[in-house]
Amino acid sequence: MFENEDYADESLVVSTKTEYDAEENVLRPKTMADYVGQQKVKENLGVYIEAAKARGEALDHVLLYGPPGLGKTTLSHIIANSMGVSIKMTSGPAIERSGDLAAILTNLNEGDVLFIDEIHRLNRSVEEILYSAMEDYALDIIVGKGPSARNIRFSLNRFTLIGATTRIGMLAPPLRDRFGIINRLEMYTAAELKEIVTRSARALDISIEDGAAAEIARRSRGTPRIANRLLKRVRDFSAVKGNTTITLADARFALARLEIDDLGLDQTDRNLLGALIGKFGGGPAGLETLAAATGEDANTIEDVYEPYLLQLGFIARTPRGRICLKDGYAHMGVEPSMKARKQMSIFEDE
Repeated sequence: MFENEDYADESLVVSTKTEYDAEENVLRPKTMADYVGQQKVKENLGVYIEAAKARGEALDHVLLYGPPGLGKTTLSHIIANSMGVSIKMTSGPAIERSGDLAAILTNLNEGDVLFIDEIHRLNRSVEEILYSAMEDYALDIIVGKGPSARNIRFSLNRFTLIGATTRIGMLAPPLRDRFGIINRLEMYTAAELKEIVTRSARALDISIEDGAAAEIARRSRGTPRIANRLLKRVRDFSAVKGNTTITLADARFALARLEIDDLGLDQTDRNLLGALIGKFGGGPAGLETLAAATGEDANTIEDVYEPYLLQLGFIARTPRGRICLKDGYAHMGVEPSMKARKQMSIFEDE
């Protein structure tokens, strides 16, 4: 069972603080005070962390869920730093066999944090190993086969599992119920994103005007990861033009070249709206149908693009499929047909 131990350490687990891209590591806040947004989550976690430290115990297991790019990984690092312990990182798809997870768990020191990204994608056999590990800090191993098989229990050091997922509904209830702390991360406001852009610019030694930071924030879809990515690309355009400070004009020019419109929609968002309006008369259209029409993966549409379009009120999910709403038509500059108007009115009345 444990013959994979070295393999698991080298291939499945990213250890504490050395494996990240240097630039990304610079951008990650190290403390709760530096972490912008998610105020309620931060305040509650601060209480739980202080209480656990006062008792001299490991923090209870934490589940973080919400759309991608909101800072679940960063928050897990801050939790480990606040507890004064190491963090080891892996992902659900990377753990293919129960032996891999067993090797990871047995190498955790007292109080360590194990972060599993995309935890909803764990194999069922691997998931079942976690049940006793999370609840009893023990590992149950079956030795032998048939009538001679016997169960051996290994004790584990007390640890904190932090699971991150964009699809909490796909977690098995027995696994979800073993998390003592469950937090949803919300989309960020433009003001919070402006603060993040300004902070990231300082960390990257970039000079940026307030107006430019606000423009990048406004077009970042409520997501810090996108804000930081856009900041880096705007920096590139500004530097090539020979500017030492990113101006509002630089930001608008670069974002236009990147085809990011005033609301943060990119070409894929517009393709989705265009297909829904042009090919399906405003809908309803199923997710798989939209994916086939646009050439995008259905999961990518559901996890990455739909949440923002739903938040803007451009589309709606109905039992029969996705439909485009009046704000979506207005953004695309298309007049809805009578059929589409009737469909929208029925949805709005409901």
